[in-house]
Amino acid sequence: MAKTKSEKDIAKIGEFGLIHLLTSKIKLKNSSSVMGVGDDAAVIDMTNKKTVVTTDLLTEGIHFDLMYTPLKHLGYKAVVVNLSDIYAMNAKPTQVLVSVAISAKFTTEMVKELYEGIHLACEFYGVDLVGGDTSSSLTGLMLSITAIGEAQEEELVYRSGAQENDLLCVSGDLGAAYMGLQLLEREKQVFRQTGETQPDLSGNDYILERQLKPEARHDIIKQLKELQIKPTAMIDISDGLSSEILHICESSNKGCRVYADKIPIADETKQIVDEMGMEPATVALNGGEDYELLFTVPLEHYDKMITLPGVAVIGHINKKDEGKYLVNPDGSLIEIQAMGWDGLSDEEED
Repeated sequence: MAKTKSEKDIAKIGEFGLIHLLTSKIKLKNSSSVMGVGDDAAVIDMTNKKTVVTTDLLTEGIHFDLMYTPLKHLGYKAVVVNLSDIYAMNAKPTQVLVSVAISAKFTTEMVKELYEGIHLACEFYGVDLVGGDTSSSLTGLMLSITAIGEAQEEELVYRSGAQENDLLCVSGDLGAAYMGLQLLEREKQVFRQTGETQPDLSGNDYILERQLKPEARHDIIKQLKELQIKPTAMIDISDGLSSEILHICESSNKGCRVYADKIPIADETKQIVDEMGMEPATVALNGGEDYELLFTVPLEHYDKMITLPGVAVIGHINKKDEGKYLVNPDGSLIEIQAMGWDGLSDEEED
C-alpha cells in the first residue's frame, strides 16, 4: 500500500525537516529557559539556585515493547520517569532534552505520535523542551531523556539523610505497574499462540494506566511543603520498593523495619495478583515502575503523616547493626533483599 503524504518517509524530509516538524510549535514557559531549540545549544539561567540533572535511556525490547505500548504513551512516560527523579530530590523540573534513534520502520506520523506524548507531559508538568538530537538506528527505537531542575540548596533532599527513629513513608500504592506489565505480557503470549486480535484487558484500566502512563508525584512534594515538612531522605520507586529501601538505608548508614501489612496495595492490583497466583507483598516489594516516592521524616511529624492523603507510614529507620527487615503480621522477620529491576541483569524484561 502506498504511503499518504502525511506518512512520508523520514529520509525524504531529512533530520532538519524532522526536527522542525517536531519542535516548530514549542513555546518556552520557564524564566530560566533563555534559549531553547533553534541554536547550537540551549541556554539556561538558574540564577542563585542549584541545578539538578538526571538522564534515562530507554531501549526497545529492553524497557518497552511496541507490540502493546502506544507511542504517545511511551513519549509521555519517557518524560515522566525523569521528572520523577527531579521531584525525588525535592526540586522543581524546568527543562528536558530529548534524543531519539529511529529505524526505517518508523514514519513521520509515528514519530509525531511519540512527540505528542512528550509535549503533553511537558505541558502538564510545566517544563520546557529545550533540545536533543535525532539519529537513525539499525535495531529499533531508542529514547534518551535528560531532565533539568532547580532548587535552593537548603531545599534539596538526598538519599543519605535518614536518621534513627525517622518514619519511613511511601506515596500512593505499589505493585500496580508491575501487574499491568504482567497482564500485557500474558495477553501478548496468548496472541502469539492463538492469533486472536483482541486481548482480554477488560476491567484492568487502573493497572494498565499505571504501567503505560505513570505520573510523577509532584502533588506529594507540594503537600509536604505546605505542611512545612522537609523529608530527611527521599527516592522515587522505579526499581522496586525493596531496592529503594536498601538504597536509602545504605546511603544513610542505617537499618530499618518495614511492616508488611502497612504497604499500600490497590484492590485492583490485589485482584489480578490473586488471579495470577502471586503474593501481593512480593509484587509490591519487587515489582518496580511505580514512580511513587519513598521518603523519611522525623518522628515528630507522625500525627501529620498518618492523616496526609495519599501517603502511608510503612515503617521506621533504626541503627545499622539492627539490620533491614520486613516484619510480617505474626511478628516474624524477613531480611530485605534487592529483588527489583536491574538494568544490567542477565534476565532483563521490559
